[in-house]
Amino acid sequence: MEIIIAVIVGISGLVVGFIITSTVLKKNIEKKSENIIKEAEEKGEVIKKEKILQAKEKFLQLKTEHDKIVQERNSTIQKIENRLNQKETSLSQKFEELQRKQKEIDTVRQNLTAQLDLISKKQSELDKMHKRQVEALEAISNLSASEAKAQLIETLQDEAKSEAMSHISEIVDEAKLTANREAKKIIIETIQRTATEHAMENSVSVFNIENDEIKGRIIGREGRNIRTLEAITGVEIIIDDSPDAIILSSFDPVRREIARQSLHKLVTDGRIHPARIEEVVAKTKKQIELDIVESGKRATIDLGIHGMHHELVRLVGKMKYRSSYGQNLLQHSKEVANLCATMAAELGLNPKLAKRAGLLHDIGKVPDDEPELPHALHGMKLAEKFKEKPEVCNAIGSHHDEIDMDNLISPVVQVCDAISGARPGARREVVAAYIQRLNKLEELALAYPGVVKTYAIQAGRELRVIVGAEKVSDAESAKISYDLSKKIQDEMTYPGQIKITVIRETRAINYAK
Repeated sequence: MEIIIAVIVGISGLVVGFIITSTVLKKNIEKKSENIIKEAEEKGEVIKKEKILQAKEKFLQLKTEHDKIVQERNSTIQKIENRLNQKETSLSQKFEELQRKQKEIDTVRQNLTAQLDLISKKQSELDKMHKRQVEALEAISNLSASEAKAQLIETLQDEAKSEAMSHISEIVDEAKLTANREAKKIIIETIQRTATEHAMENSVSVFNIENDEIKGRIIGREGRNIRTLEAITGVEIIIDDSPDAIILSSFDPVRREIARQSLHKLVTDGRIHPARIEEVVAKTKKQIELDIVESGKRATIDLGIHGMHHELVRLVGKMKYRSSYGQNLLQHSKEVANLCATMAAELGLNPKLAKRAGLLHDIGKVPDDEPELPHALHGMKLAEKFKEKPEVCNAIGSHHDEIDMDNLISPVVQVCDAISGARPGARREVVAAYIQRLNKLEELALAYPGVVKTYAIQAGRELRVIVGAEKVSDAESAKISYDLSKKIQDEMTYPGQIKITVIRETRAINYAK
């Protein structure tokens, strides 16, 4: 029983303690909640005050900026108003000035109108007086005014034409005399100042050997050596009964030179067989190419020409192995370049440009391919391709009159080319061919009706044709000269140019006894 009571008492104590504890905890929680709420309210109040202060500051800042913008706009508007007021004042002043000037102009216009009226009246009176005078003169001379005017004009025209023809004739004669004298002086000075060789070297086409034994070694067993050499070099090797000589035949002078040098090396070395031939020819080709470039560079350096394209330099060097009527082409081109520079300096032209054109004028004769164009036009195309100046290109293309000349350098190049080729000793021809050419010139001229005699003079550079005065008129003489020049161009081959002179004269002969 006591145990039960003790248990009940214990339980009751626990219940009472739990209730008391719950009550105390509840009060503490309520107290903490109130404290938290109070703190939250205080913090919220503080935040609220801070936000209000920030809003006020932002408002004040925006207001200040707005006031500043408004003030600037007001200032700008004020300045514009001031300028407009100034312009208005200025316009008012100008308008008043214009009104004043307009009044002055009106006054001057009235005065001019009055003066014009007075002049018109006087002019009318003068016209009447002039008319009366003209009528009086017509009555005296029995001619109308228009007829007298026409006669006077005709007389004045005849006198003016006569005087003009007289002056023109004098000017033309003086110009011809001066031009011929100055031209001769310049050409003579140019030739005298340019020293060059009289006989030019010719491309070699004959290879000399010591004895016939070397011929056999060159031919080889069953001709294998000579066939290999011909196949590799592209040159026909002619071995006949000529003593101590082998003839090299090829249209290409470079190939012929390669074959000549290769033969020289093979004969000197003594080892002649197909493998050795191939090796020597390959080395010789490289050596010739290097020599071509070196010759071109040396020519440009000697002449003081710079900035030329390397392909043009190579073509200039290639001229070393080309000749024309026995005249070496490179030597000829260098001579023409020096002549052009001297003549251009005498004429007040650009000597460097003239020298460049003179050196390049015959590059069309040494092409890498075989064009169908004349050498002058092909040379012009090459110069244009490698960016030479238009004056140089035109001088190259026109030095044989294939195209028209458009600058003063072109005739200088043409003249200097003729001087270089026509010099005594510059070119050589076979005597038989030379005589045949002169005979053909005379025969062509004798074929024309009315021609009495013909003479080829100045080494075939001039052809003089004498016609009968009773058979051929002056106009027909000019026609014979023109037709004969065209016929010679079409039918004959010759260096330089040929002058055709047709002579027609009438002689009256009497004897005093």
